[in-house]
Amino acid sequence: MQKKLPLTSRRSLLELAAAAVLTLAGLAAIVGSWSKPLHAQGAVVPIAQLMGPQALPDVPQGKADAPITIIEYASMTCTHCAAFHATTYPTLVSKYIDAGKVHFILREFPLDPLATAAFMLARCSGPQKRNAVVDLLFDQQKNWAFIDKPLEALANLLKQTGMTQAAFETCINDQSLYEKVQQERDNAAQKFGIDATPTFFINGHKVSGEMTPDALDKILQPMLKG
Repeated sequence: MQKKLPLTSRRSLLELAAAAVLTLAGLAAIVGSWSKPLHAQGAVVPIAQLMGPQALPDVPQGKADAPITIIEYASMTCTHCAAFHATTYPTLVSKYIDAGKVHFILREFPLDPLATAAFMLARCSGPQKRNAVVDLLFDQQKNWAFIDKPLEALANLLKQTGMTQAAFETCINDQSLYEKVQQERDNAAQKFGIDATPTFFINGHKVSGEMTPDALDKILQPMLKG
């Protein structure tokens, strides 16, 4: 079994990640370690396969029997993911999720150690708060993901949700949770060919890249009419 990293080592790793969080070399090193994509843009993966057992339990939004299921794979340090959640996600929630038309699931696909830490903190907040914390971290991404001391900024943000400093430190040093987040990402890369974020599966149809509200409507409306 892999040994638990000391808190100081984990902290150093995460702080260093901030300096190269979106560099081309960093992304190449991450993606290059996975197998080549199995499913190209527009490919269809059976819903039953997508909804199979995961390393971490899903925290869904919307009716389980909604006519459309959307699964998003995102990274907390991905600027395109943050843009989608700022511009299109509110429309998705109000027009489709709250209306009972879409069953939505966001899954972890961290592109760097800092994104992994952010997802871990969302999970440590508990299933009732997890999605709200993800929303908060996307909304505040520029204030923690691209600065010299990201962990300090993350700790201050999580205090707004009621997380103490002790709970914060325990969470980012949770080796079991760290490994589960990594497994969630690796399984998605190997089974579904994901190599970029955001990537969506809409009733099993793979759509990669940020979507505008209009683009989302063009995909969802025909499915609802059909």
